Parts: sequence; C-alpha cells; structure tokens
Amino acid sequence: MRLRSLLFVPGDRPERFAKALASGADAVILDLEDSVAPPNKPKARDSVHEFVQRRPGETKLLIRINPLASPEFEGDLAALSGLQPFGLMLPKAEGAASVLKLASALAATILILPIATETPSAIFEIGSYREVSDNLCGLTWGAEDLPAAIGATTARRTDGRYTPPYELARSLTLFAAHAAAVPAIDTVYPDFRDLNGLRAYVGRARRDGFSGMMAIHPSQVETINHAFTPDAFEIAWAEKVTAAFAASPDAGVIQLDGRMLDLPHLKLAHRILASAGR
Repeated sequence: MRLRSLLFVPGDRPERFAKALASGADAVILDLEDSVAPPNKPKARDSVHEFVQRRPGETKLLIRINPLASPEFEGDLAALSGLQPFGLMLPKAEGAASVLKLASALAATILILPIATETPSAIFEIGSYREVSDNLCGLTWGAEDLPAAIGATTARRTDGRYTPPYELARSLTLFAAHAAAVPAIDTVYPDFRDLNGLRAYVGRARRDGFSGMMAIHPSQVETINHAFTPDAFEIAWAEKVTAAFAASPDAGVIQLDGRMLDLPHLKLAHRILASAGR
C-alpha cells in the first residue's frame, strides 16, 4: 500500500468519515486523540468502532489512539476489540519499547505508525525503531507537542521553516524510518488554505527522502499525492538507468547521457520505479 497522503479526520465527526475515504488520500486516520475533546472521547470511540466494523479489511483505515500513559488508553483499547484496521497511530511513542508495549496489549496483529518525536525522551530512542520494523507500517514525527513539552515558543521561523532543534527531530525520524526500511512520513502543514506554501513544503519533503505526508484537510490531498508521484520524466530516467545497468551487469559505474552513474543512482532509480508502482 502506498502511503503518500494520510488524512486526519476527528473521531467524533462520523459524518466526515466516508468523505475522507473518498478524498483520494492513500490512508485515512480516524483520530481519537488531539482533535477530540475529553468529553467527546466515548462518542468518538463508538463512532470509530462502528465505522471500521462495517469495513472489515479496509486498507485505508488507521486509528490514532491516545498515548500509552494516558488515562484514555484503556478505553481506546476496549474500543479496538474485534476490529482489524490497517494500522494504529501511536502518539507520544518512545522507541521500540512503546511499540512492543502496544503490540503486546492488542488481541490481534495490527501494524503501528509511531509519532517518534513528541517528548524529549523520545528523541533519544528514535534509532531503536529498526529493532521492531516488522511491527511498523511507517514512522512519522510531529512539530507541535515537542516544543510545548520543553517550553519553546515555536518550532518555526518567521518564514515557516523549522528552527534547528526541530529540523534535527525531522531528520532523525527520516533516517530512522529508512534504517527500519519503512515509509518515512512527514508531518502536517497546518495552514490548509495556503496551497502554495504546502507545495513548497511537500517539495522539500520529497527532495529530502520522505515518501509521504500527513494532511489535516481534504484540500491538501491532491497536492501531496502529486508531489509524491514520480512524473513521466523521472520514470523515463529511472527506466533508462535500470536498463543501462542491466546491459552491463558487472559494471559498478556506467555512462549515460554524458554523466557518470554508479550504484547509488541505480538504487534511486529502483526507488522511483517502486513508488510509481513499476
């Protein structure tokens, strides 16, 4: 399953669930955490349970539960009874230990998508996710909870780019995902009306090695999907590279269109073709 775009929808807004599935997003995250006020948590659990139960095996559905240490976690766990969503998003995750703890609490095997950077302690555990890669469907990060946890006024510069501490958190998540051989999912772009800013943001994410991004509004989905889908020029280049290396299987370096290419270029070509479904 491709995970270019993952669209959040509040768990207490069931009238939006089907619309989210029809948005074109590769996955829909039914949220039981931040977007649901505490008094509405029971309603959200009931709505999510009923919706997922009516769609057994729906590959697009993930559920964001509350953190392991939250008093809401046990209620979320009970609401998962009998369900088999594609995955669970785990906020406030702190490395492999959190993944194993959640996996051991589940009655069924469900893939987990940790948010890897929401506490100061989590930063020091990011490298451990490769130890539990079989439990993961990806790895992502967040830029809101961490600054709040340490008393920072913001994670962003005036131009919207991240300040150095949060660029570090983003980079560590990117490398940890690739070390675990799972999709690297970039965090949300909060201003859903600013599509030009979103295009720039998602372009940097694709450039840096992320394979997907979370969205907070259906209007963001098309832009995100487009950015993470190789265009015809990229596919043609990748096919030429793989064909050239296939014609010279013993060569570590080849010449193509006046450029010298080596094995990292071949790996990039394979990655482009895989993301294009070829």
